[in-house]
Amino acid sequence: MKIVVWNENRHEKENEVVSSIYPEGIHGAIQGFLEKEGLDVSTATLDEPEHGLTEEVLNHTDVLVWWGHQAHDEVTEEVAERVKERVLEGMGLVVLHSAHFSKVFKKLMGTSCDLKWREADEKERLWVVNPTHPITEGIGEFIELEKEEMYGEHFDIPVPEELLFVSWFEGGEVFRSGATFQRGRGKIFYFRPGHETYPTYYHTDIQRVISNGIHWAAGLATPKPVYGNAQPLEPIAGKTAAGR
Repeated sequence: MKIVVWNENRHEKENEVVSSIYPEGIHGAIQGFLEKEGLDVSTATLDEPEHGLTEEVLNHTDVLVWWGHQAHDEVTEEVAERVKERVLEGMGLVVLHSAHFSKVFKKLMGTSCDLKWREADEKERLWVVNPTHPITEGIGEFIELEKEEMYGEHFDIPVPEELLFVSWFEGGEVFRSGATFQRGRGKIFYFRPGHETYPTYYHTDIQRVISNGIHWAAGLATPKPVYGNAQPLEPIAGKTAAGR
């Protein structure tokens, strides 16, 4: 399984707090814990040619992990469409935190993907609402984060096919923080935690959920459907067209 972790990698260059927490970038931190599991992981960032997501790279990617925040508009339409098409073909997509507002996720959801937010040092408790799902395997009743950014409802996404986590924040808001979708042959997992000024991606339960999500989103080795004009099937030997 080939995994690519994509990150716009702008906060790490401009904000000393972020660079002190993630000296190798958010993408580097995620790559690090995934590689400890023996997974084949590479990274790509916004300022690379074609944002590091050439046709060749994407054609050999089983699961793409996406983190973005302040530079969504700098992702070209060509690359966003390229990623969307690969998801429809069967590439898995794990969308983290503020990547809910990325061009790729909005194209796949078909909605604004907007929400309420508040940047404050608030406790977050992510309640597991589907303990039988592979993505929540190994997680208890909830994950507690001492400090995170608040996201609140209404979250303008389609009704999830599976809702896995619901967050509660100290300010009283709740949020659908873990949800799955399928588009074409591709599986998509959105997971909310991960504001850049907090060490969220070092939390072992958060790492476990992301890893579980990657394994869940990996495409199945099933034949690609054939579309278009179809010829009649040959009748079964010994039977007439009427089945007698």
